[in-house]
Amino acid sequence: MKSPRSYLFVPGQRPDRFEKAARSGADAIILDLEDAVGPDLKNEARDNIVNWFAHGGQGIVRINGEDSPWFDDDLAALGAAGCATIMVPKADPTSLSKVSERLPGTALIALVESAFGLATLRTSATIPGVVRLAFGNLDFGADTRIPGTGVVLDPARFEIVLASRLGNLLQPVDGVTTDLKDIGVIKSDVERARAFGFGAKLCIHPAQVTAVNTGFLPTPAEIDWANRILQALEDAAGSVVQVDGKMVDRPLVDRAQQILLDAGA
Repeated sequence: MKSPRSYLFVPGQRPDRFEKAARSGADAIILDLEDAVGPDLKNEARDNIVNWFAHGGQGIVRINGEDSPWFDDDLAALGAAGCATIMVPKADPTSLSKVSERLPGTALIALVESAFGLATLRTSATIPGVVRLAFGNLDFGADTRIPGTGVVLDPARFEIVLASRLGNLLQPVDGVTTDLKDIGVIKSDVERARAFGFGAKLCIHPAQVTAVNTGFLPTPAEIDWANRILQALEDAAGSVVQVDGKMVDRPLVDRAQQILLDAGA
């Protein structure tokens, strides 16, 4: 089973959008209890999500932060509802450990949104239950006082990819693209994120989903290269192999196999 490439946010106080989000083509939906929900609607949003699960709905839930007054109620309700995956905002080792201890066996996506979260990321990646890291680029930029959410934050992206690999986690999830109308912008963002080693992206509108799903697939040229690598290896029957004038060694073979796996071949 391939890991999700697209994660679409949907506000918890809008249950009328849950089914639409689930049918959007996104690999996973994130039912949001945090940023998209005002203080007066937190309880209603939580009830909507619990009801969604009770009627067979699926999804990831972004809970409120561990320093908020809704954190304990979120965990209690989601534990009872059997929520399989939780996104932890402003993740750090302390907040992740609290969720892990309260809900053992629940998969956790750690949302990196602060300087402290980035600085402690390699520890966070080892907390039981953490399966993937995601970049909250908007909040991270605000916390670090760095204007912009694109290339200026690429050093942070590199650290997230490195921590994911060291923690033997899935490829991380890049942050949101705020431009909803220009699909060229999100295509460019996906291309850059994929080049850094990300394997997925957060979406804030259904119109972004197709570009994200397509953008994280291997290109035809990559698939052709991977097939030629593995075919040459098979034909050589143990002899030294060269493809395109380059020696074929273990890293190239591993890369070729991963490309075909990502392509569903």
